[in-house]
Amino acid sequence: MSFIARNLGFAYGLQDASFEFPRNGLITIAGPNGAGKSTLLGILAGLRSPYQGSCVFADTSENKEIRHWPRRDFARRVAFLPQSVRMEFPFTVEEVVLMGRTPYASGWFQTAEDRSAAHESMITTDTLAFRGRDFRSLSGGEAQRVILASALTQRPEALLLDEPATHLDLRHQLSLYRLLVELAKSLLVVAVTHDLNLALQFSHRVMVLEDGRIAGDGAPRDVLNPALIARVFGVQATVHGGLNGTWMTYEA
Repeated sequence: MSFIARNLGFAYGLQDASFEFPRNGLITIAGPNGAGKSTLLGILAGLRSPYQGSCVFADTSENKEIRHWPRRDFARRVAFLPQSVRMEFPFTVEEVVLMGRTPYASGWFQTAEDRSAAHESMITTDTLAFRGRDFRSLSGGEAQRVILASALTQRPEALLLDEPATHLDLRHQLSLYRLLVELAKSLLVVAVTHDLNLALQFSHRVMVLEDGRIAGDGAPRDVLNPALIARVFGVQATVHGGLNGTWMTYEA
């Protein structure tokens, strides 16, 4: 296991959450606004403290509460991708990607390993072609992929993403989630999403939050059923299936 939570709570947004996440796979966290999705992700990322209960991150060598991990050691293992990132200074794409190597830095200059990790991440995220561009000139979708490349440059064991497809058009949403599925073969990927169809189509496991509590947790086709969707989201869902997979349509 990588994350193990017992009766996890926060001053606002989360209550009595207990779960175990494996070392690899794509897990999506869904729920309406204010359900506690970002609060939970923030705790897992080590950004929300103090929390109640227990939340352990276990890697191959250590097993301890998130709040007890040294920040630098934790940052080498867990990468967090926020919804959006603003840059006020004229950094190039490559410079932004190299910022992901900060937890490994021991001086002012990048090492050969840093540059190799950045190059590999830019290839993975299809951002190598504009490595020399000013980050501020990028479209929302391009910027999102660059920030993902920066997170991957950390070479983490767990990747946490808050609404990663928000700024992407349909083609790049699908491309991103296919990439996340591929990454999830070797590391844990946890993504907050409002798009239940993306969760249904790509994730290995879905956790649905309602008013700070876990309303459903398991295989996407089991959890994302019309009864739960009606109760949690307040809409009527119809599940469709065929040779090309399963999807849903909604009616208010």
